[in-house]
Amino acid sequence: MHHHSPTTGGPPHPAPAGHTSASSRRSARSAASERPPHPALSALATLLALPALQSALGPRARRAAAKARSTRFRLERAAAGRDSGREPLLPPPAHLSLRDSRTLNLALAAPEPDPRSAELLITRGHRRFRVPLAVERDTDGGPLLTATVTLHDALDTARTPRTPAPAPLLGDGVWRLTVVTADEGGRVRRRGLTLEAPTAAGAPQGPTTPHAPSPRTGTLMRVVRCRGGRAAVQVTRSPARAELVRFVPRGDGITVHGRVVAGPSQRAVRATRAVRALAALPARAVRRRDGVVVPLELHWEGAAFRCVLPLGAMAGAGPGQWVWDFRVGELPLGRRLTDVRDLPSAFPTPFRLVALPDGRLVRAHPHLTASGAFAVTCLDITKETS
Repeated sequence: MHHHSPTTGGPPHPAPAGHTSASSRRSARSAASERPPHPALSALATLLALPALQSALGPRARRAAAKARSTRFRLERAAAGRDSGREPLLPPPAHLSLRDSRTLNLALAAPEPDPRSAELLITRGHRRFRVPLAVERDTDGGPLLTATVTLHDALDTARTPRTPAPAPLLGDGVWRLTVVTADEGGRVRRRGLTLEAPTAAGAPQGPTTPHAPSPRTGTLMRVVRCRGGRAAVQVTRSPARAELVRFVPRGDGITVHGRVVAGPSQRAVRATRAVRALAALPARAVRRRDGVVVPLELHWEGAAFRCVLPLGAMAGAGPGQWVWDFRVGELPLGRRLTDVRDLPSAFPTPFRLVALPDGRLVRAHPHLTASGAFAVTCLDITKETS
């Protein structure tokens, strides 16, 4: 990662001794506006977000951790929206979107008729990335500044350590968006982007949500509106999750495939210590309403796992039809890294008859709930069919 100093229109003139220049005061205000929240709050939120701690915390502690993170992001958005006191915000762009927590698209009318150069700064604290803006012609003939850039998740381990870090490489937090333009005379101007407030009615809901987390790391990147209407990119790290990849129903059983996202030592998940930490997670099926537990046997490969559901033990745990949920450690198993709004409608599954090795016949219904949880309804129907 390379740190670049801001572009300036020329060398600053030294201020007399004992005198603070206006530019110095403006720079100080600008630095203060980009400063992240108090380090103690950031450290607490980071500690509570550690995957190993998340997987060990109970529901009440996890809710407290989520509240601390929400407070931290609210403070960061307030800091990112502070007026630098130098330039007003630019009008709302013609287009600003962030798709799949990865691709940022920007198109805005050029604030000056003939800019010599233009770029988009993505900054948080002292970290900054520069994205060149192309000058095109709009339908009315006016200059249009455009950019399409891939935002990389700092937690994504697809890069090898020897590969140069791509830019922009964004970590957890709120990142300011600033348009920097220079005219033919060398004057440089830095201005934020305005993001319009959502309407009361809101956008019509489609089959997918406006934002989707990264399927690799679970990190969510989205464009947010800060105080004063300034646009920024908020990067939210995922808590530890047991993510359902797929389930395969057959005539003799149901095999479940999943993976732990943001789990122990994600950066070196194939290391011996990480594999042992994952393998030590106890997995179980939990019956709703009364909490009866049936152990699950997981087979691990890195952060991925598979298991054959113990339908015999589940159906034989008591008379009647019951619904079972599944947990890996303290992590509920489900499909949550998705932009699909209505999972039961998008992935309908029928009831199936499963013939167990001991001769019993079980009616099973593996399905996804509206909240994304993976559940199985099962009933022993051996006596009814004999």
